[in-house]
Order: sequence, then structure tokens, then C-alpha cells
Amino acid sequence: MPVALQTISALCGREIIKFVRDRSRVAGALVQPLGFWLLLGLGFQGTFRMPMDAAGGLGYIEFLYPGIIALMILFTAIFSTISIVEERQSGFLQAALAAPTPRTALVVGNALGGTLLSTAQAILFLVAVPLVGLALHAAGLGFVVLISFLTGLAFTALGFTIAWRMSTTRGFHAIMNLVLLPLWFLSGAMFPVEGASPVLRWLMVANPVTYAVDGIRHGLYGFAEAPATLASPLVCLTVTVGFAAVMMGLAVATVRRPLFGD
Repeated sequence: MPVALQTISALCGREIIKFVRDRSRVAGALVQPLGFWLLLGLGFQGTFRMPMDAAGGLGYIEFLYPGIIALMILFTAIFSTISIVEERQSGFLQAALAAPTPRTALVVGNALGGTLLSTAQAILFLVAVPLVGLALHAAGLGFVVLISFLTGLAFTALGFTIAWRMSTTRGFHAIMNLVLLPLWFLSGAMFPVEGASPVLRWLMVANPVTYAVDGIRHGLYGFAEAPATLASPLVCLTVTVGFAAVMMGLAVATVRRPLFGD
């Protein structure tokens, strides 16, 4: 157990140090979501009419805000695991596998590092809350952080699982774009479940990211009547916990299999 904890701590710290030292990655992680939010939110503000508009209320830039937080978490968590492919090519992964430490520790260490990075960025992005006219309370902030952490953990584990079998970063990018973008588009981040066609509605209900976006939205509104949500805070938390557990289990099962010729 001490060896496993040391491995987890070292790998987690290594991910954070790599991120902090890469200034272009830091700038991109913070500026890109902000630009994306403002571009879409302001650009489509007069195009999309939310179902709540007639009742006095919800502008598109406000509606899009929780979805951008989720997008930031997904991309940071997923692309932090691209290092798995690079480290196989550099020989670091083979050295880690040969070390006297459980392979499960490799999963937990890498997943925890990517999760902490994605959660920290989500918290930083919350400084924009006043721009959408919301007053974030302590309980709501805690719920947003919890949902962000669990979502980051789930997608870091998913990225680890896919990267473990990838031999090139190009292949990893192709697979992740195929998985990641549809999950986000069908999460209620860009358009609400209400008003969607029956087929899209069923896909959105079955999409675990939908409950992460709804959970963030519930936290931002302080568990009041959060607009454009599909499920209650408890359901959102339950689904997100379950999704994170399944993805971590899948990553652990994958890492215990032989890696190519090892």
C-alpha cells in the first residue's frame, strides 16, 4: 500500500507539473473556453430562443454557461491522458510497468492528476458567474465542484482506457473526437432536451454527460428551480457517481491486461 500511494502521488504530481510548465497549454485551457462561450453565446444570442424566454427569462449566453464548464472538464480530462501514448513511445510507460507497484496505481495516479486539473479549471472559470447574473452560494459551489470532479474522473479514466491501446496520438485524437463531441452536443449544453426530436431526446436521456451538465446547472442556481434541466440534483449526482465508477473499473480492467508484447 505505501508503494502504491507513492506511485499515485508521484504520477498525479507529475501531471500537474507538466501542465503548469507548459504555458501554451495553460493559456489555451483558460482562454479557449472563455472565447468559445462568448463567441457562441453572443453570436447566437438573437438566434436561439429558449423555451423560458417568454416567461421572462433565460438568455442563451446564460444557458450555455454550464455547458462550457462541462466542455472544459471533458477536454482537459481527456487530453491529459494523451501523455499515455507519448510515454509509451518515450519508454516511460514500460519503465513504470516494470516497477514493483500495482498497475491499478498507474490508473489512479494518472486519472487523479487529470481530474484535479480539470476541476481546478472549472473552479477558475466560475469567476465569470457574475457575467451571467448569478449569485453562487457555498452549497451550490460545493455541488458544482463535486460534479466537476466526478465528471473529470470519469472522462480521464475513459481517456486512459482508450490511450492504453493506441499506438499514435493521431489515432487517439480521432477516436476521442468521435466520442467526445457527440456526447457534449447531446448533453443539453447547446440546446435543451425540451423541444428536441424524440430520437435526440432519448439519446440525451441516455447520455451521462447530460446529468453532469444538469448537475452543474443545479449548483449554479443554488438548487432552486434550475431552468432547462432534465433530472433532479440527486439523480444527477447518482448517475455521475455511477458513470465515474464504471469508467474507473473499465480502466483498471484494461491496464491489467498485457500491453502489446509486455
